[in-house]
Amino acid sequence: MSLKISNTQARHLWLTSHGLAKPPTGPLDVAETIRTLGFVQLDTIQVISRAHHHILWSRNQNYREPMLDRLLAHDRTVFEHFTHDASVLPMEFLPMWERQFRRMKDKVGNASWFGPNLTPALLDEVKMRIHSTGPLSTRDFDTKIEGPKAMWRRPPHKQALDYLWYAGELATSHRDGFVKYYDLAERVFPADLRSQQIDDQAQINWLCSSALNRIGFGTLGEIRKFWDATTAKEVSAWAEHNTDTRVPVSIEAADGSWSNAWACADIETRLNTLPSLSSRVRILNPFDPAIRDRTRLLRLFGFEYTVEMFVPAAKRRWGYYVFPVLEGSRFIGRIEAKADRAAGVLNVLNYWNEPDVRLTNGRTAKLQAELSRLGRLAGLKQVIWSNSQAFPMARTN
Repeated sequence: MSLKISNTQARHLWLTSHGLAKPPTGPLDVAETIRTLGFVQLDTIQVISRAHHHILWSRNQNYREPMLDRLLAHDRTVFEHFTHDASVLPMEFLPMWERQFRRMKDKVGNASWFGPNLTPALLDEVKMRIHSTGPLSTRDFDTKIEGPKAMWRRPPHKQALDYLWYAGELATSHRDGFVKYYDLAERVFPADLRSQQIDDQAQINWLCSSALNRIGFGTLGEIRKFWDATTAKEVSAWAEHNTDTRVPVSIEAADGSWSNAWACADIETRLNTLPSLSSRVRILNPFDPAIRDRTRLLRLFGFEYTVEMFVPAAKRRWGYYVFPVLEGSRFIGRIEAKADRAAGVLNVLNYWNEPDVRLTNGRTAKLQAELSRLGRLAGLKQVIWSNSQAFPMARTN
């Protein structure tokens, strides 16, 4: 008979597993935060602060933007590669990522968007130039797109750099702003980690068990999607042959329904030792790992959320870049805000309550305080509400 986990417990456990239960204060260890989460997604869009910085800040608000760059470029304690998207991972995971380099090399090598220009001669030319001159960015090459321009089409040198990066032959050396510099993998990845030979099955076992350990509970599909570095067949085989790493559970959804899942072997201990849940209001990034699976978010929290940046403006329900607002274990609304870094201002464009949420004076104060803290992450000095009708109690801060 499977262990039954109530919706209240499931939410609490989920937020605890993702570093969102305790107040985001205290001593800061950025590398340990990334290790605990498993990875942090990278994203180019900077509406307030880029996703990777915002995600780390949400766990500890002493974090500031240059800190991740130091770990990547100087300490070499993290590296960049592809999970479900471009991400930063702990460098110590490198031996368990070798098969992902091979998988991505095969995947992108067969992708139509690389085109016929990706020749062995071009790949050799790019590697030799980096070997001779050191780290280079796409700006250091001058090949051009041939034929009509279209979305996602890239010049041959960019195709080559991306392909070699996916394959693990090049690695991100450092970034200037968000411009990526590529170097030979052997000059970025520590030799002792690169030399370790871990067989495929051991890597698969680690990927599955470490995913379940980080999310606490989930279906086999959710375990697979955590890293997106295994196939459904591989995860099924892992589950069949590693029964000691998981236990069956039944999870209550926000609507009161129940579904079957798997939980880590120490699930009862985790449930019995859950820390107190902070009632703090948090503004989360759209790419935060706790909410990136929108189907699971709706099932677990009853919160319907969609990123609308690729939706035509006239068809958007909310806005281009809208942040979920969490209070304790409940999503109470969503907010649209944008930084004007030159003016030092965080402009709040709109705020929407969830239908069953009343915006009390206490909630107003907590939201205002969180906006001020988020503004400081981006180096902003003032919060200005552009639409006082949407939120009449909050004007400026």
